[in-house]
Amino acid sequence: MSRLFRDVEGGPRCPHGSVVCIGAFDGLHLGHRALVRHTVSRAHSLGLPAVALSFEPLPREFFAPASPPPRLLLPRAKAEGLFALGVDQVGLLRFNARLSGVSAEEFVRSVLIRHLAAREVWVGPEFRFGKGRSGDLALLHRIGSESGCVAGEIEPVLLDGERVSSTRIREALQQGDFAAAARWLGRPYAIGGRVVRGQRLGRTLGFPTANLRFAGKTPALSGIYATWVHGVDAKPWSSVSSLGTRPTVAGVEPLLEAHLFDFDGDLYGRRIEVEFVAKLRDELKFSDLPALTAQMHRDAEQARAILSQDRPRAFA
Repeated sequence: MSRLFRDVEGGPRCPHGSVVCIGAFDGLHLGHRALVRHTVSRAHSLGLPAVALSFEPLPREFFAPASPPPRLLLPRAKAEGLFALGVDQVGLLRFNARLSGVSAEEFVRSVLIRHLAAREVWVGPEFRFGKGRSGDLALLHRIGSESGCVAGEIEPVLLDGERVSSTRIREALQQGDFAAAARWLGRPYAIGGRVVRGQRLGRTLGFPTANLRFAGKTPALSGIYATWVHGVDAKPWSSVSSLGTRPTVAGVEPLLEAHLFDFDGDLYGRRIEVEFVAKLRDELKFSDLPALTAQMHRDAEQARAILSQDRPRAFA
């Protein structure tokens, strides 16, 4: 049986019981990690599998398809991060019209109790779920008590006097405050993915890039950045990266393009992580390619200078 599941059809997935945590888990910040680690600890103490339950697309993306809110973490990276925290199974349930119409009570009975045989369910502060966001901790307590399932809520994680949240991290990223984002995430902010082939325009202009796509998701930041690329060598590789739609060449799809300094090799198909260090400028539309190329040289020089004074952080 796969450790990752997308639906809850068929018989019980955990017939002998499980300990479940539920959340969007966008970013896997310190608050998410506290919830997941508590769940894993409880599962170990009971000798049961730990299950992290989330949704893809996220509900807020489903309800706003024309202007989806920005994402901190892509689905694959979220699943990998949850497994790395010790979860035994990850559910990224397909959030569609059918699931959006399921009442909170039916979700508890059909998904948590029947399919996962949850013995304990853990959520973060003020967590809501189900049609109309009508489900809460009180409902989990009420229905769970009928089947011997205990529900609990962990305390909020505070840092610098503020509750750690994905919203605050998005705001920090948009303001270019990567130090604050890293504190709340518990690690540097990075975007990971598999390198895909692009239009090869950067190579033509003397700036070959490793390109990462977003699979229809909206990134949490845009612009030109000094970055470290992980996954190319034993040590992070200095780089300058563009994240946006490339208006000078009439681009539409958000794309992350990382130019690795003094690198000569083929990265197609390689999985990399691009760590953001400092924002250099906003994305601009230039009058022609020579003007764009001249600015790219200035960006590269500025990024080299910044990274020469920076030390790559280890990922948690």
